[in-house]
Amino acid sequence: METTKVLFISQEISPYLPESEMSLIGRYLPQGIQEKGREIRTFMPRFGNINERRNQLHEVIRLSGMNLIIEDSDHPLIIKVASIQAARMQVYFIDNDDYFHRKTTVKTDKGKFHEDNDERMVFFARGVLETIKKLRWSPDIVHCHGWFTSLVPLYLKKSYADEPLFANSKVIFSAYNNSMNETFREVFLNKIKYEGIMDEDLKMMENPTFDKLTNFAFKYSDGVIRGSEKLSTTLEQQIKELKVPVLEYQDPENYIDEYSDFYDKILTE
Repeated sequence: METTKVLFISQEISPYLPESEMSLIGRYLPQGIQEKGREIRTFMPRFGNINERRNQLHEVIRLSGMNLIIEDSDHPLIIKVASIQAARMQVYFIDNDDYFHRKTTVKTDKGKFHEDNDERMVFFARGVLETIKKLRWSPDIVHCHGWFTSLVPLYLKKSYADEPLFANSKVIFSAYNNSMNETFREVFLNKIKYEGIMDEDLKMMENPTFDKLTNFAFKYSDGVIRGSEKLSTTLEQQIKELKVPVLEYQDPENYIDEYSDFYDKILTE
């Protein structure tokens, strides 16, 4: 039997970003899944507040150098990597000077939502999938963590549907209690557009809010995990109405076995 391959796409991973519910799962889940004999790859954005020298990030020249076009503008894709020695695992970082060099993650120091978070999400999602193509690595499970990864399920099911590497990939989305009140710009829909994505695919994202974005991720996922014990009322309702398997919130002490079993369940659905 072939080894199951799991691709982790995370908004936050400790120790590169401060400890949070999501960053700790981003750190320990891949290690736990790898220790169960599965093959993993892990990606996150190279936010500008990540200390490159302390964390020993370095550019992977053979993977960098591609340009991603978002609404007729070219944006160079830079791939960096670092190792978490204790876990014997590597973390790949998606980087770009325009999107990821400010010294904050998704909000300014004063708490203002970065206006171009829409473009940054598009760049991140497509950057991960293009890098996986370059690695010629075919994931069985693609596990997305946090709203910044919300576009990955859409791209996998639509734009990369004919890509042999992703032909049998199943997508799982973990929802966390990190909702925002901000709405995205109306031009978001134009920026999302890419091969295989039609206007009707984006209808549910008109007047894009956080809850709509998460529901959008649910729509194109094969399974959903409740990453936080409490979610917004809207997300709770959306999860109740899902037609795909849902894994309820798991105790932080022993969630790895449950997640691993859930992967197997999704693969046999």
